[in-house]
Amino acid sequence: MEKHEYINGNLTVIWQPQKCIHSTVCVKMLPKVYNPKDRPWIKAENASVQELQNQIDHCPSGALSYQFNTEK
Repeated sequence: MEKHEYINGNLTVIWQPQKCIHSTVCVKMLPKVYNPKDRPWIKAENASVQELQNQIDHCPSGALSYQFNTEK
């Protein structure tokens, strides 16, 4: 399954377009991060880790998820 990753410090936002139902919850909650007209359309650096986590937890389709990056 296709996925795209966008990094903000120690958090990676993962978007799986096949799961997206275009509910626009992401755009409404964080328009400074999610802009479908831009490329890339997700700019994770425009919000705090906490803001991203909160918004992603509201994604109804599960198309957006996140993982914490660990140092190797």
